[in-house]
Amino acid sequence: MRKANKERWSVPAALQWRKKHGWQCGFNYLPRTAVNWNEMWQDATFDIKTIEQELIWAHEVGLNTLRTNLPFIVWQHERDALMANIRTFLGACESANIKVILTLLDDCEFSGESPRYGKQPEPISGVHNSQALASPGRAEVMNRDLWPEIERYAKDVISEFGNDSRIILWDLYNEPTNRMLFKNGVHSEFDIAIETHSHALMENLFVWAREMNPIQPLTVAAWHAEGETPFAHPTDQKAFELSDVITFHAYVEPAQMAKVVQALPSRERPVLCTEWMARHLGSTYPSQLPMLKQEDIGAIQWGLVKGKTQTWIPWPWVEVPEHQRNLWFHDLLDENGKPFDIDELALIAQCAQPDGEPE
Repeated sequence: MRKANKERWSVPAALQWRKKHGWQCGFNYLPRTAVNWNEMWQDATFDIKTIEQELIWAHEVGLNTLRTNLPFIVWQHERDALMANIRTFLGACESANIKVILTLLDDCEFSGESPRYGKQPEPISGVHNSQALASPGRAEVMNRDLWPEIERYAKDVISEFGNDSRIILWDLYNEPTNRMLFKNGVHSEFDIAIETHSHALMENLFVWAREMNPIQPLTVAAWHAEGETPFAHPTDQKAFELSDVITFHAYVEPAQMAKVVQALPSRERPVLCTEWMARHLGSTYPSQLPMLKQEDIGAIQWGLVKGKTQTWIPWPWVEVPEHQRNLWFHDLLDENGKPFDIDELALIAQCAQPDGEPE
């Protein structure tokens, strides 16, 4: 076992990481055949052929990094198969020259349902990410008696892959304190009790992960990007304080993105935007990718291929004017690998040049 290093990475170490890996331009990933991450990773539905095909498409587009989530419930039921599938997946990423960011937990659950193991429901027609499940789940986050099991999960995964150079970053917890429920078009935030537990679990994850001393840096993304003061939420501030590499999410129009960039902590450390690009909201490739490149902020957009998650459909609360009815919300390619907008691919290829700057 590697000797534990319980300290945050130094700034020079973080900058050396940036120098080694270069500017990250990539995507959040589920294959088009998976309705959620449980379906992606469960052995019965792990679709490596589709994954290999789509990763080649991503490489051909000019993308170099992906971010994907691991499901706690799958680890509970089929730990060895999950580990084997992660290894197979990393091999496919390496073959396609795609670097990997792995996310361990997730508070975002569009479905409003508890995590389920086994056969996953089919997508609900016309609904964005209709079967998305949190990990470990609302009840599990609230149940601190389960936290030792979550600790075992986090340490087990990092122990297996904490020395694997194909993984470049551990994103410990996707949007902690974000428990948004979507049922019958109703949008409501979860209560302060779950928020308190979620924040505390995030802090514990940093402790547990550092005890495993992975070669990769650790991060959790700040995600409260809207409003006059982005990232004022205490969980965002704590994430900034604890992360080796600074990450954030921002599905916002260009003027708000300028505020977001100004609200980031000291730019001594490398910065990645690990979720962005929502065309109906003004978060588009032409309006923001060149700026992110100019600012040396990694750009990991949502979605790659139009599929069962239906993330080309807008969020339920987004009002879509008539002239945008055919506009995709997320995603770059259709089921045959054809682009939604060929000009977006040209811009990606231009910005992703190792040492070049966009015109």
